Amino acid sequence: MADKLESNLLGSSPQFAHVIAQIRRIAKFDVAVLIGGETGTGKELGARAVHYLSARAQQPFIPVNCGALADSLVESELFGHERGAFTDARQASPGLISEAEGGTLFLDEIDTLSPKAQASLLRFLQDGTYRRVGGTQTRQTNVRLIAASNANLDELARARQFRRDLLYRLKVMNLVMPPLRERGNDAVELAKIFLDRLNRQYQEQAAPKRFHADMLAAFARYAWPGNIRELEHFVQREYLMSEGEVIHGALPQDGAVAAPAADRYNTVFKQAKAKVIADFERSYVAAAMARARGNISHAARIAGQDRSAFSKLVSKYRVASMAEQGQDSGD
Repeated sequence: MADKLESNLLGSSPQFAHVIAQIRRIAKFDVAVLIGGETGTGKELGARAVHYLSARAQQPFIPVNCGALADSLVESELFGHERGAFTDARQASPGLISEAEGGTLFLDEIDTLSPKAQASLLRFLQDGTYRRVGGTQTRQTNVRLIAASNANLDELARARQFRRDLLYRLKVMNLVMPPLRERGNDAVELAKIFLDRLNRQYQEQAAPKRFHADMLAAFARYAWPGNIRELEHFVQREYLMSEGEVIHGALPQDGAVAAPAADRYNTVFKQAKAKVIADFERSYVAAAMARARGNISHAARIAGQDRSAFSKLVSKYRVASMAEQGQDSGD
């Protein structure tokens, strides 16, 4: 499992090497961990790395997307419920915490939990005990908790939108996954790795493909607002759409290429304004789609937009939808 883990923690930049060293150290200590980082930076991979490099490696790793849990069912999903605890509870359910017994429970997008759910989680973290919904028996469990968020929980705590006492309980160890734009030449390295995987996957249908040198240079310059997930999906799309053996695909013109400020404003006002707006729109749409796991309807609700209008933005900026995303490894 450790060898497989290493193959998924891709990148050789000094910035990412530092993250790997942190993961190895954190894995040694059986305490709660809070993972931060932008959408698509690989927070779940970081959590899996901590688990599989720890003494709990042979026990379950249970990932939970808190943003996908209905507020009314959070406690039931986490702690389980007894038969008849509520209208649809036709049979008892052990809950996700029980499933993670001896292993690790990974709570992604923990900032989306309601105040009530945060209070319940805090009680569980304090002494490791809980009760199933509708039950009277107090249960003890041995579970390591790893939480992740792309939001600034310190700011949310100051705004009283996230419990400060819960934040302290979660933030015993802190790990931040760096954005791809801050990882040196890792974007080029990752693009080549993703292309090699595709060449092996489709070796019976097509001859091996390679990137044009200009495209590799563009990979290094591009800001990648959607980080690793955006890069992986982009490489896959260009591979499948390219008819020749050399991939000449162009990065989205409206996606913010990391250019110096002087160059950014070396144009007429109208063009500069249009580019800034386009950069923001694309970055926002990519983040919303990633948070919604590619579900356009969910992403539109997150953005407070009409689904039809939001869908047009998704098409305009070539952001991957649920059908295109499938099972990705860049959370």
